[in-house]
Amino acid sequence: MSWKRLIGQVLTFGALTILTQIGGIVYLASKLATGATGIRRSSATLLVFIILYVAATASANMVAPIFGRVPISCTAHASGTIAVQTPIYCILNRNYVTQSMLDLVSTLAVDVNQQFPGTTTVVLDGNFPFLDGFPLLPHLSHSDGRKLDIAFYYKDTNGEFINQATRSPIGYFAFEQASPGDEQPCMGRRDILTTRWDLDWLQPLFPAYSIEEKRTAFALEWLATEGVRRFALDKVFVEPHVRNALGLTGDAIRFQGCRAARHDDHIHIQVN
Repeated sequence: MSWKRLIGQVLTFGALTILTQIGGIVYLASKLATGATGIRRSSATLLVFIILYVAATASANMVAPIFGRVPISCTAHASGTIAVQTPIYCILNRNYVTQSMLDLVSTLAVDVNQQFPGTTTVVLDGNFPFLDGFPLLPHLSHSDGRKLDIAFYYKDTNGEFINQATRSPIGYFAFEQASPGDEQPCMGRRDILTTRWDLDWLQPLFPAYSIEEKRTAFALEWLATEGVRRFALDKVFVEPHVRNALGLTGDAIRFQGCRAARHDDHIHIQVN
């Protein structure tokens, strides 16, 4: 085997492991399987990998509870109150949380829908299925099943609520920009080691939706009260200018710091 091919395989293993946690192991298994059977065609080797990956992902759903994690279902919920923003999160195994987190977000979704009928709560990144401490990049803290991101609720330019809509195709990076005079604790900082990316060049590409204030405020207030009292919610991260614009208070609603990613494109929650 040439060095170039070996390096390519190592990089593929690393990328699949970083992106999906189990993909690197599946890649090695597929290489062993195709080598043992004499399969050489690239289309056939890719098919073997896909089959093994689908089987491993399905198995992770059953094995993850042993590690204290459960999947947020990627199929339509009967109640229609909660949904994973895109199947990509499920394909990449990023939809796992602890049972207590699943109970919290499921109850939140039901209560938001009861207050505002026809509302689906959209969830984003959770955690990988196995092993505390395994990083879910680019997040700094999604490594133990106790963290989950939730999308804002949005309205269109006519002020009408749009169910299950997000400004970004993946729910991230479409930021709500602060106005002059808003609280902006990171203004003027130029940290080198940071994931607080502004991505100014990307913002014009997103639709001109805005936060639907009533639903978003209700959800955040619920998290800071019912979430804390009933589900041991520890923290809610959202940018100060979003919190202030919605008129929210409460010790649980906090600023995440200037080295972490911006939280004016989504809500981060974590439980004890």
